[in-house]
Amino acid sequence: MSKFIFITIEGETIAPNPNVEINNLQVIGIVENAIDKDDALKILLKDNTWIENSGFNVADFIAYEII
Repeated sequence: MSKFIFITIEGETIAPNPNVEINNLQVIGIVENAIDKDDALKILLKDNTWIENSGFNVADFIAYEII
């Protein structure tokens, strides 16, 4: 079984100083005990219904296997 982290370029992060623009990635979630990336995405979405309800484009998620 594998562990995956999912990140996205969607959304915004606001700095404490409103005059500073931040361009970064957001961590959507981490999934453990997945067979592969597709299985991990299914688990992530099943366990976190807020993701799709928030309007994220799941097809644009970036997944990395964590070793």
